[in-house]
Amino acid sequence: MNLSPAAVGEWWRSEGQKAVRYTLVSVISTAVSQAAFIIVFGVVRWGARTSAIFATCVGAVPSYYLNRNWAWGKTGRSHVWREVVPFWVLAIVGLVFSTWAADFAHTHSRGIHSHVEHVALVSACYLGAFGVLWVAKFLIFNRLLWPSERVEEEPVRAAA
Repeated sequence: MNLSPAAVGEWWRSEGQKAVRYTLVSVISTAVSQAAFIIVFGVVRWGARTSAIFATCVGAVPSYYLNRNWAWGKTGRSHVWREVVPFWVLAIVGLVFSTWAADFAHTHSRGIHSHVEHVALVSACYLGAFGVLWVAKFLIFNRLLWPSERVEEEPVRAAA
C-alpha cells in the first residue's frame, strides 16, 4: 500500500471524497428512516414489519438522490436499468434484512414490559441491519452503479 503524499492525494480526489459523502448521505438517510420507523412503530404503533417496510422506503428516496447527485456527482436524467433498478434491488435487500431484524427483535423481546425499552431494542436491530450492509453497498455503488469515468492518459512515446 502506497502511503506517499501523492498517492494519498490521488486516493482522496478519486475515492476519498466519495466515501465521505456516501457516509454523510448514509447518516442523513438513516436518520430519516430511523425517525420514520420510531414514529410509526413507537407512536402510531404499527407492526414491526410494516414499520420497517415503510421506513425503508421513506429513507431510500433521499438516499438515491443524494448518493447519485452529491456523492457520485451524476447529473441529468437517471437511467432506469443502469441506475434506478439496481438501486431499488439493493434497497429491497436492505428492506428484507432490516424487516427480518426488526421482526425478530420484536418477536423475541415480548417479555420487555417498558414500551420505550421495547421500541429502543427493535429500532436498534432495525438500524443494525443497515450497518451490516453499509460497506457492501458502497462497493456496489462505486464499482457497478456509478463507477468513475477515468480518462486514461496516453503513454508518452519516445521520439523515433
